[in-house]
Amino acid sequence: MKLSGYSFCHKEHKDHKVGLIRFWGLCVLCVLCGYTSPLSAAQVADLSRDGVGLVVDAEPEAVDLARDFFVTITLTAPSGVAAALPDLRDRFQGFRVAEDFAENPITDKDGRTTSVTRWRLEPDPLARRYRLAPFAVQVGDGAFATAPVLFNPPAARDPAAGEIEIDPRRDLPPLSWKLVGICAAVLAGFLLALLVVYFVVRKIRLAVRVHRMSPIERALYELDKLLRKGLPGRGFYKDFYVELTMVVRRYIERQYGVRAPNLTTDEFLRAAGSNAAFTQASITELKAFLQSADLVKFAGLEATPEMADGATGKARNYLTADDRQRKEGAK
Repeated sequence: MKLSGYSFCHKEHKDHKVGLIRFWGLCVLCVLCGYTSPLSAAQVADLSRDGVGLVVDAEPEAVDLARDFFVTITLTAPSGVAAALPDLRDRFQGFRVAEDFAENPITDKDGRTTSVTRWRLEPDPLARRYRLAPFAVQVGDGAFATAPVLFNPPAARDPAAGEIEIDPRRDLPPLSWKLVGICAAVLAGFLLALLVVYFVVRKIRLAVRVHRMSPIERALYELDKLLRKGLPGRGFYKDFYVELTMVVRRYIERQYGVRAPNLTTDEFLRAAGSNAAFTQASITELKAFLQSADLVKFAGLEATPEMADGATGKARNYLTADDRQRKEGAK
């Protein structure tokens, strides 16, 4: 009975010991697995071909707009084969290249050469897709093209629900003297622009209206415009006589085709004398008017307000009388 009891106790103790060993072994395995597992999931694409190993490792598994995206490209070439990657800076679509660096190639004892290139990319929030476009891998004297590598896009956002949190009404800036000054300056600039446009349009309309006038209407308009300047009252007699005679000369040029503004007094009188449109009385009147004006313009004669008024009357009388005679002759 003692031997039987001893055997039963020994067996029970042995089973308990084995259970403890299994339990602690499982705990150690779980701890080791926890320490060796990656911190974030990765996305791997194998593009190997013709004995050349090419692996694209991207992290994280899906593009996250709030963090950088890392891509590691590992190229393994067999012994005696030279393989190289092109510049992939413009092959990443949907990203902006922030940083890239390449590790020195490593050759193992079997002669295989491994090159590792790492890229740090910044995702474009407006991009529709994120991928590594096809590129050519140089192998010896030849090359081969890879397939595109599509990266998992960002997760779709949950649709907005509930009431809007932002008041869509635009807040006006606080009233201040600076703001009042800016508004006043803008308003003054706007009014000034309107005023400039008004005067420009008015001047253009006046020029068109004057251009459509008859020769006598235009001459009388120019005469009234000259009188409004008030040149004799300010002592500018010579300037007044020059413009007064030009009013008459321009009328004759428009009415009869004689280039009176470009001729001297003697040349004009000879041209008028050979023109049948001028009567001897009108030539005599023009001669007296022009020669008396030349005394002030060229001979230095001191004019008076009475002389200026008389010259104005002679010019007006000639214009109206010539127009009246021309109309009577046309009848």
